[in-house]
This record gives sequence, structure tokens and C-alpha cells, in this order.
Amino acid sequence: MVPHLVTALTGPINELEQRILDSMPAIERWFRLEWMEHTPPIYTSVDIRNAGFKLAPVDTNLFPGGWNNLTTAMLPLAVQAAQAAIEKICPEAKNLLIIPENHTRNTFYLTNVLQLQRIFSTAGLNVRIGSINPEIKDVTPITLPNGENIVLEPVVRSKRRLGLKDFDPCTILLNNDLSAGAPGILEELHEQFLLPPLHAGWSVRRKSTHFQSYEEVAKRFGKMLGIDPWLINPMFNQCGEVNFAEGTGMECLRSNVDALLTKIKRKYKEYGINEKPFVVVKADNGTYGMGIMTVRDVSDLDQLNRKTRNKMSV
Repeated sequence: MVPHLVTALTGPINELEQRILDSMPAIERWFRLEWMEHTPPIYTSVDIRNAGFKLAPVDTNLFPGGWNNLTTAMLPLAVQAAQAAIEKICPEAKNLLIIPENHTRNTFYLTNVLQLQRIFSTAGLNVRIGSINPEIKDVTPITLPNGENIVLEPVVRSKRRLGLKDFDPCTILLNNDLSAGAPGILEELHEQFLLPPLHAGWSVRRKSTHFQSYEEVAKRFGKMLGIDPWLINPMFNQCGEVNFAEGTGMECLRSNVDALLTKIKRKYKEYGINEKPFVVVKADNGTYGMGIMTVRDVSDLDQLNRKTRNKMSV
């Protein structure tokens, strides 16, 4: 079953898109072989920027939200994918515990968690939601904006396992990106599957490391497809510690932005692209979309006002 996507783009398919469509069998085989060597995350979401002449991922989330945005046509595919993922990890799985973020006042986020619970329930699992928020001390029903109810329950930790008062899960699914670090209650759970693992949290993971790894993947994929890897890979640099509030590390940032703009201009000239290049400056760890700035000229960095500096100080 393949969903029919609705799009406002009705122009001719460009060369890159046509190459991908014509190479679908080879691409699917490439992915199958890659998954045999590398275990994919149980779930993920990827932000892709389509410039028309280039198609590249700009962010990857290992604790994805937005499940409530799936269309009705997409839900059977989501359930099928959930079944396949669980069968690989724990074929005899019966109970699944979802650990959400702690911000219980964000009811739109909780609508996403409820949809995630529904997907895995339809996949044949008993699914409940356990909160590690110390404010959740009892079974807590919450009414969502769409009129549905979600139930959060306080987790219970034994010496080796994590669950609820009357619920012992085989697998624990994190929908909490651990930006503040891995809480002790989630550590040393050697008898249960904890997915994604703790080292995938933003307190450990870095975007620069991710893009270094993706660059190697893009090179292999580009070679297989017979295309320039640049067409599917965003150029990037890392400049270490930058403190916008104090203005430290700015020279490193300027030199990296200038170098990237020069490389992009060279590529634009190679492909005859009449667009003004830009660089996106963002924090190296997850920040819920905050701490992001677009720079089209290195001189822009010399004219940052207090509001922009505060926005970037995350």
C-alpha cells in the first residue's frame, strides 16, 4: 500500500527527481542491504529542504512528534511499520510502555502521544503511557483539544525493571529527547528494551556528528545513483563553542560562514543556479527549533541586535 500524496507542485519533474524515480528498484535494494549491516532506529523524522535543484535533509529527530498529523490513509502503513519494527526487536512482545516528554501542559504534544499509543495498540500490543515527571504522582487523565482523553501514569522502578503499578513492559519506547540528560530512573535497565537508547538523547548526540556520518552515506548513495552527492547533502561546518550573549567565538563563526558561502557559490556557478546562497546557523544539539538564524552575508553577523542574540543564546 502506497499513499497518494497531494501536492501543489504541477511543473515538470527535474533531472534529480527523474533519476530517483527511474532508479527506484536499485534504491530499494540499496536500502535493504544497508539495513542488513546497520540497525535502523525504531522511528525517526527527517526535515527535508527541497530547493528544486537540490533535495537534502537538514535535521533528523530520533524522538519524533507530529504523529497526530498523519492522514487516515497513512495510518495502515504506520501500523504495518510498527509491527515490523517490534517483530525484529522483541517478537514475543506483549506490553509496551511509552515515556513522553514532561511538559504535560502542551496538550497538542500529548495529542501526538495518544496517536502513537493508538498506532502500537493497533499493531497488537498493550500500550500504556508512563510519565517520569515528578509532578505526576497518580493516574492522571487529561482532556485534549480534539475532545479525546489521554491517561498518564507515574512510572515505578524496581531494581532491574521499569513499569507501572500493575504493568510490566517488555519494551520501553522513549518519546522524550532527554535534552536535560538521562535521568537515573532510566539507567541500567538490562532486562528490557529501551528504544531509542539513552545515548541517542540530545544531552549526548550532536548534529555535527550526525552530518559527518550522513556525508559518508550520501557519497555511497550518490555513487550508486550516479549523481553528485552535493545534490542530496547539505554542506556544513562546525565551529565549537559560540556564546552569542557574550560575543565570544564569533570570529570562528564568521570564518566558517564565509567558507561555506564561498563553497556554495562555487557549486551554484557549476550548476548555473541563479540564487543567492545562504547558511543556516543552529545549535549543535536539539533545541525544539530555537536558536536558528539564516545568514546570507558574513557581514550579517556583525549587525546582530540584542533580540537576535537572545534568540540564539539557547
